[in-house]
Amino acid sequence: MKGLVIKNTGSWYTVLTNEGETVECKVKGNFRLKGIRSTNPVAVGDRVEIVGNAEGTAFIKAIDDRRNYIVRKSINLSKQCHIIAANVDLALLVVTLKYPETSTIFIDRFLASAEAYNVPVVLVFNKTDFLTPEERDIQEGLVKLYEHVGYECLQVSAQKGMGMEALRPLLQDKITVLSGNSGVGKSTIINALIPSANLRTGDISDAHETGMHTTTFSEMLALPEGGYVIDTPGIKGFGSFDMKPEEIGSYFKDIFRFSADCRFSNCTHTHEPGCAVREAVENYDIAPSRYASYLSMLEDKDEDKYRAAY
Repeated sequence: MKGLVIKNTGSWYTVLTNEGETVECKVKGNFRLKGIRSTNPVAVGDRVEIVGNAEGTAFIKAIDDRRNYIVRKSINLSKQCHIIAANVDLALLVVTLKYPETSTIFIDRFLASAEAYNVPVVLVFNKTDFLTPEERDIQEGLVKLYEHVGYECLQVSAQKGMGMEALRPLLQDKITVLSGNSGVGKSTIINALIPSANLRTGDISDAHETGMHTTTFSEMLALPEGGYVIDTPGIKGFGSFDMKPEEIGSYFKDIFRFSADCRFSNCTHTHEPGCAVREAVENYDIAPSRYASYLSMLEDKDEDKYRAAY
């Protein structure tokens, strides 16, 4: 029997079968021995084959080939990855200028990982209503930066409903994954898109202005206008996984554009003479923040580096 994984609570997976039934499933014990270097070999969005048992539940016995996925380093096991979602048409990265602050390094690491696995991304700047005029100018600058790189950006206030109508046509008939730091308002966005979802939303820690986890597992929810959105737990850091240093530059659209003009084809854009990328940074054709994010990913051999959010 075939189906789609629509929910993952850790040890159990909810599968929507091709016949329209939902079945609670577990992974067969030997499934993890097939060379999948992941803490969760099955992810929401996976197409799977299941076999029923006498208890009325089922075992997942096989996963169909994935066309893409979003992956990050495991928090506790640096040699393994954690698959956030599979077989998605779009990723919405929800970011906030404050309450909490999303760092450009976090944004750029997510974008690079999505590029590596062929997942289109739209940046959603939420909580715009909290910003002072000066902060609005800063956010406008970030929007211009990422639009110049080649990413679509939206400025919204999910709580107030501002800008949300522009989001709906982007998601229609697609499978979209929402990601971002804890506290940026992913659950509030989903509640605005799907009022019946009634997801719990959390407060911001006054001491650190960081988000509190409210979503503890990944779940796929149906949109009224067609399509699905995948709600995911908030993440603090986003480390590169299984990327070779010489590949990282190709996952930064702006760096990749200029790298064709470097004197050496294997230029790392750090010290080589005739580096067009460093020249572009000096001329502000590439934002210094983007170049700093690129350098931070080159330094990921420090196993603890990816854990920090800022």
